[in-house]
Amino acid sequence: MSFFKKLKEKFVKDPESDEKKEEQQAHETEDSEDREDSQESDAPLSGSTDPEVTDLQGETETKETETTLDGEDAAEPEVEVEEETVESSVVDDDEENVGALDESMTEDDDRESQEEDEKVSIASKFKMGLAKTRNSFSTKINDLVARYRTVDEDFFEELEEVLISADVGVTTVMEMIEELEMEVKRRNVQDPQKVKEIISEKLVEIYYGDDRAEEIEGLNENPDGLTVYLFVGVNGVGKTTTIGKLAHRLKREGKNVTLAAGDTFRAGAIEQLEEWGKRVGVNVTKHSEGSDPAAVIYDGIQSAKSKNADVLICDTAGRLQNKVNLMNELSKVKRVIEREIPGAPHEVLLVLDATTGQNAMSQAKTFSEATDVSGIVLSKLDGTAKGGIVLAIRNELEIPVKLVGLGEKVTDLETFDAHAFVYGLFADMIEEYEEEEELS
Repeated sequence: MSFFKKLKEKFVKDPESDEKKEEQQAHETEDSEDREDSQESDAPLSGSTDPEVTDLQGETETKETETTLDGEDAAEPEVEVEEETVESSVVDDDEENVGALDESMTEDDDRESQEEDEKVSIASKFKMGLAKTRNSFSTKINDLVARYRTVDEDFFEELEEVLISADVGVTTVMEMIEELEMEVKRRNVQDPQKVKEIISEKLVEIYYGDDRAEEIEGLNENPDGLTVYLFVGVNGVGKTTTIGKLAHRLKREGKNVTLAAGDTFRAGAIEQLEEWGKRVGVNVTKHSEGSDPAAVIYDGIQSAKSKNADVLICDTAGRLQNKVNLMNELSKVKRVIEREIPGAPHEVLLVLDATTGQNAMSQAKTFSEATDVSGIVLSKLDGTAKGGIVLAIRNELEIPVKLVGLGEKVTDLETFDAHAFVYGLFADMIEEYEEEEELS
């Protein structure tokens, strides 16, 4: 199966499959109704209106009454009544089991349907969020493909320029071009149109490298208690907003979340985080401006423990004017967290502004030296035409992108999925490819 087709099957709903699901659900409903009708038609067996049975029941009731009045032993009728009761309970149990099975099957179907809807929703968000990058990237790729009849050395040189212009990064581009050339030769591809699909496939492969998707996607959690996420990043990248969005998302998942306003350096940072806390409905631990960040984080941990919180999200200062001070401050904060909760922080998340392109790379390098960054959060990915920075960060710094901001709404923070990312980049090409396949 072609890679474009795999992406489409994963992220695009098939109207025909939806119709089949509806038909299947209709059949299940009919079967359920038939079962109910069948059970109703069988019901008279246990409570028949047959005259003889009615007379027998009347006799039994009379004997029971006599037993009550005279105190005489009426064991046989009692046994008959018990047997009838047992038979009735068996029927009832069967009906309950069938009902529970039907309900369980319905829940499983609903869960599967919900998971599919979420996949489609995520793909749609990536498609909309990467519109600027896709429009620029797709236009350049299509122009390149239109100008070449065969895949030769000149073709790859121009493709190299296109990828660099998307901020994929020189090192990553060189590696990718080399792999593309080898793959094109191996598959004996001559048509430049076919190279589009190989490019999309290689982008996913380069992102994951030797790691499995489940190893690097999503946020780590503490299975034995409080989970702590430490946020770092320079001022102006959207760090506080990202914390607020993540708090909203975690709370929506049913988690008890609390925040710690550890950025005591920037004017207004504490108030901004407090405002997000009110908006989302979570507790915020704060001190006055200029306080020791480590002390704020310590109090945040104690507050989270006392409230039986599931997650504590810690904000920190983002100044880079003096790297030594930054490193000392972050190291102190980390020591406090590790001392109070062994194994924490469970994620050190560096927030980068995707619109800054290669400047984000230099920030990532600086913070990686200051602390052990475990994941990247790319904010404002929807506002840049150079979304290729995702691949540069992952490949050159070997740090996975954990979350991406795909819009202004509080729900526009998404877990990064390389397949959904590539689908967002190539959505138009995938649709064109499917149309060409149908015509051919």
